Amino acid sequence: MSLVALASTVVMLQASPAAGLVSYDEAVRCAGLTQAASELEGGESAQGRRLYDAALYWSLAAMQAGTAAGKRASVAEADQTRARITAVRQLSADAAQARAALQRCQQKTPNLD
Repeated sequence: MSLVALASTVVMLQASPAAGLVSYDEAVRCAGLTQAASELEGGESAQGRRLYDAALYWSLAAMQAGTAAGKRASVAEADQTRARITAVRQLSADAAQARAALQRCQQKTPNLD
């Protein structure tokens, strides 16, 4: 992801209307799932790059939602780490629920190209 795309993502998150926001728990779950899927896929493929972008987006969204919910940054980071570890286990086991949740997260990820 380029620096311009990252900056655009931050601006997009800050400008999002309240109706488009997701809960802290959903953002953390999506961050964990997309981070795990990105790690498992690797960054060489087009899908791997899309997952990396989605992981970055959801990580920023989770941090923003955590701030809005009054959570300390260290707590939000730890929540994402736990979600990623859980998601790696689930996706490695090819859990249908985790795959479906990952797909929903990807559908909610804005196009960052």
